[in-house]
Amino acid sequence: MKELSFEEAFAQLEAAIAALQDGQLPLERALHYYQEGMKLTQHCNDLLQKAELLVQELRVDAGGGVSTLPLDLS
Repeated sequence: MKELSFEEAFAQLEAAIAALQDGQLPLERALHYYQEGMKLTQHCNDLLQKAELLVQELRVDAGGGVSTLPLDLS
């Protein structure tokens, strides 16, 4: 799979899902879309994990020191 951006991969994943939901595909074509969708899902997940590593929270302590922590979005 060529290096797709998250947005490109997600758009392709949505198209594969829509084709599968249609229910009119021959089995061979449906399997192709399923396999491609699984690859795209993994690719999107990998990109999200990498992005999560880049997002960090900066904290300044009482003495003026700066530290970083993973950003907690919950």
